[in-house]
Amino acid sequence: MYYNKNMKLVIQKVLNASITIDNKLISKIDKGLLVFVGFNVNDTNVNFDKIAKKLVNLRIFEDSNNKMNLSVNDVNGEILLVSQFTLYGDTSEGNRPSFTNALNANDAKRYYDEFVNVVKKYKNDLKTGIFQADMKISLVNDGPCTIIMEMN
Repeated sequence: MYYNKNMKLVIQKVLNASITIDNKLISKIDKGLLVFVGFNVNDTNVNFDKIAKKLVNLRIFEDSNNKMNLSVNDVNGEILLVSQFTLYGDTSEGNRPSFTNALNANDAKRYYDEFVNVVKKYKNDLKTGIFQADMKISLVNDGPCTIIMEMN
């Protein structure tokens, strides 16, 4: 597949992160990456494999010289992947975001599930949220370090 530059990842390096739904713990990670993923209405033929490799090999953890030089796999970190359509909220007009650029729920669910499965090839202990659930997410951002990934 080929990647149309629209899928967006917001990647946060965390000391820990967790998701609760209705006061029940659903997912929890310690040191690693909390990744929010959103899909655009123009997303077609997304190269999930290329993006998954880039995600797990992204060198944003410090080495012994305090330089960002290590990946989540290098530090035996974890990944928590969460679908978030609001990444495509458009605030250019008015005060209420428009979500017309976000992919419809049915297609976004299919893309999310496919992306989860591809990331699991590189990080088999991947944790996830629940698509379209009202999730409460807690995190301790490390750094802080937040990266926005949109690949060509």
